[in-house]
This record gives sequence, C-alpha cells and structure tokens, in this order.
Amino acid sequence: MEVVKQISVKKYSKYKKSDNEWMQEIPSDWKITRLKNLFYESLTQNKDKKCTFYLSVLKDIGVIPFSEKGNKGNKTSLDTSNYRLVKKGDIVLNTTNVCIGSVGLSRYDGCLSSVMYIILRPYVDLSIEYYAYVFKVRGFQKYLRRISNGILEVREYLNKTLFMAEPMLVPPLKEQTAIAEFLDRKTTLIDQAIGIKEKQIELLKERRQIVIHRAVTRGLDPQVKMKDSGVEWIGEVPEHWEVKALRFIGRTQNGLSKGGEYFGTGFPFLTYGDVYKDIELPKKLSGLAESSIQDQQQFSVQEGDVFFTRTSETVEEIGFSSTSMVTIEKATFAGFLIRFRPDSKIMYKGFSKFYFSSKTHRTFFVGKMNLVIRASLSQELLKKLPVLIPPMKEQIDISNFLEEFSIKINSAIFLKQKEIEKLKEYKSTLINNAVTGKIKVC
Repeated sequence: MEVVKQISVKKYSKYKKSDNEWMQEIPSDWKITRLKNLFYESLTQNKDKKCTFYLSVLKDIGVIPFSEKGNKGNKTSLDTSNYRLVKKGDIVLNTTNVCIGSVGLSRYDGCLSSVMYIILRPYVDLSIEYYAYVFKVRGFQKYLRRISNGILEVREYLNKTLFMAEPMLVPPLKEQTAIAEFLDRKTTLIDQAIGIKEKQIELLKERRQIVIHRAVTRGLDPQVKMKDSGVEWIGEVPEHWEVKALRFIGRTQNGLSKGGEYFGTGFPFLTYGDVYKDIELPKKLSGLAESSIQDQQQFSVQEGDVFFTRTSETVEEIGFSSTSMVTIEKATFAGFLIRFRPDSKIMYKGFSKFYFSSKTHRTFFVGKMNLVIRASLSQELLKKLPVLIPPMKEQIDISNFLEEFSIKINSAIFLKQKEIEKLKEYKSTLINNAVTGKIKVC
C-alpha cells in the first residue's frame, strides 16, 4: 500500500458552499454551469457503413473495442448504418448503466449503437481529461439516479434532457489540466499496484490447480509405483488405482426446464451460477422454483451429487463442476446443469469435489462439444469421461490434504482481494477529492 503514502494533502485557501450534494464545498474561484454550456451531444451517424473500431462502454473499464470485450454485454449488429460515430477524445456514456460506472473517454475513432449511448464533445476550451475524471466520481454517478428510471444498480435509464441540464464544475483551465495530469500519474501507480496483486492471485489459483491435479491423479505418496492410465491427458497413475468411465460409477440426469413463471418463488433451486461460482455448492441456494413433489424427487440435490455446467456460449464455460456436501431438502436444479450421482461406495464426496474441479480433466470435453449456436455438454459425452478411483481410505486422505491446502490458498487470495478493494476505494476517493477541489494538486 505504499502508493497511498506518496501523496501529501494540500487545501485551497478559501471554499464556498455548493447546492449539489456530490460537490459539497468547492474552491471559491471555481464556477458552476450547466453541462449543456460545456458539451453538446454528437448525433453523427455512420452512414458510409465503414468503421475502424466498433466500440462499447463497460462498467469501470470505459470505452473499448468489441474485439477486447469478450462475452460481456451485447454483440454488435450486422447493420451499423445507424450507429453513431465516435472521435478520439469524446466522452461516451451508456445511458442504462452510467450510474454504476459505464462511462469513459474514447481513445479511438470508431462507432457504436445509437440506442443507449450519449457522445459528448466540448464546444468551449476545456480539459477533456479532467471531465472524464469527473464522470468517474462515484458521488456524481449516484447523483444522476435522481434523473434515472429502472432497476437500482442493474439498469437505470438516464433522462438525456435532464442530464444535459445538470450542474457541472468549471475550475480554471490551468487547474483542470493540472488535476487531470495529477490523476493520470497517481491512478497509473494505483492500477499498477492492483495489477500486481491480481497477478499474484492468478498465480495462487494456478498453484492450487497444480496441487489439486497432482493429488487426484498421482496421490500423496511420491514413492508409489506407477502404471500407464491408458488416457493420454492423464498419463501415469498409481498402480493400485482403477480407471473407469463415469457411466460405470454413477447415474446422470439433466435438470428442470420450465417457463419463467415457474421461478422466483417456492422451494430451493440450484442455478447455473451456484455451480459456476465454486467447487462446493452453497448450503443456501440462490434460486427459488415452484417445484412439485414429483419434481423434487426426480431433480433432487443430495449429499455427494456432482453438478456440471451443461450449456454456454463458449466451450470454456462448459464442464465446470460443484459438489453438494449435504442434502438440500426439497431442492431442484436447472436445465443448464447435469447432475452426476456417484455410488458412495466407490467415490467419496470430498474426493469428487476436487477430482472433477481439476481443470485438466475438462480438456476431455474440448474438441468434442456440440458447438452450433451454443456449446453443449451431453450426458453421453459426460458418461465417457475417464475417472480415477483410488481406494476409499486414500480418497479421504487426499480430500483432507486438499481441504487444508485450499484453506491456506483461499486465505491468501482473500487477503489480496481485500488489498485490491482498498486500493480501488482509495483511487475512487482520490479522484473525487481532486476533481471537486477537496485537495489542491498545483
């Protein structure tokens, strides 16, 4: 956290009160005017259908090309003739998500959908970089909820007319430039520190995966005699272990497929997200469903059940697993999942949890998916998955070892995540204090 200690705080000599809660007090020589007196909304359309970059605006990231977007948000349309042109240096806001941070300064000449964006260009002499930081102020984003409609923190639709009439700070131009340059330097340092900690988290996760894979495919005894497993991507395994196709050690079942009115109330319901988030199911599920007694019997969630993500837009999100360590009464599970119920005399639930979470085993599915519009894992393909079966006592020993190891790794990851949260909060506070004049940077 040395980044935090590098800044000495200075104040302006005089302040005056503002009527706006997100500004509060501001330096006495700063002015306030309406946003429409500084910026106009660019409405120029992409009539020639040519565009260097198709752009989008993501929460806390800003303006990026679709090529960097991955699977987040909507896809670009084939017909872009009604898209609006964006110039390098424009401020772009997503009108449905600006209240949670979907805004940024464009570093590209490009175009984006005209449906839900505002493209701002200045027609007075100002520092566009300074105002890009103003739009990142959490207090200002929350303030805009007064003129927004929709679902809080999810999709809040900004009223454009009222937005352009909003009050905006106008520091002297020299100070705008100095504040922007100060924040560029300091936020770069903070982002670098965050990046280092994120890399450390990835290394911890990678180490966890390596140890899990080694334990569930080699065991805990480094001196054990090995044999060829007959499976290329597994390699050698302890000589006394068995290798069986999943179909011979348990039963599979697809989940419930019902209309939207079936969900939201009723009994516990296991969702795709519950499985995707962690290798162990939560004891309290996130969903509810109006399941019948027959549904609860056929699609039950019992101790030792392993659930696999069955369908997604990408192969990379297929075959993630999560194991239920307890029976969840009256629960059912989603149609986007496959339940595998192993024979408890063959597989110990703790071993299952770690065995099926090993990333290497998921390579079995890659290249064999039914990828048409969505990737899909069938029960038949899952049943062909080779499964290593150590003796029961050894399964329990491996499970206990990995539980203890995972607690240590998870604790280290948690500490890094808390440090990242503190850095992000500090960055947010620094931006707020600098752009509203709470601290003086020049």
